[in-house]
Amino acid sequence: MSKTQYRIYVVELSKRVFTENRRFREANPQFNGVLECLYVGMTSKTPKERFAQHKTGYINKKGHKLSSNIVQKYGTYLRPSLYNHIKPMDNRTEALKMERQLALELRRKRYAVWFN
Repeated sequence: MSKTQYRIYVVELSKRVFTENRRFREANPQFNGVLECLYVGMTSKTPKERFAQHKTGYINKKGHKLSSNIVQKYGTYLRPSLYNHIKPMDNRTEALKMERQLALELRRKRYAVWFN
């Protein structure tokens, strides 16, 4: 059986998220309105499959919603140029660390970023 691999992905969000979502705005005081609003996530699926789940409001077999409301409402498309350089990882903890690291790196570059 093949090991689960985790991938980091980035979704561009509509800039409406910045004006309409107070928590998103408060999390991104560095944002100057020039660059994009982004969501950084981690998945064991392909980024394309995971984005589709977000957009449809995916609920798993146990009845848990596994999609981000922010991506469902404001997600426009994937931004592979911001994550293709990151290789898939075998370790979920390592992938979560990388998700956070990429999100904070993008914030330092003055993007507005949401991550879990």
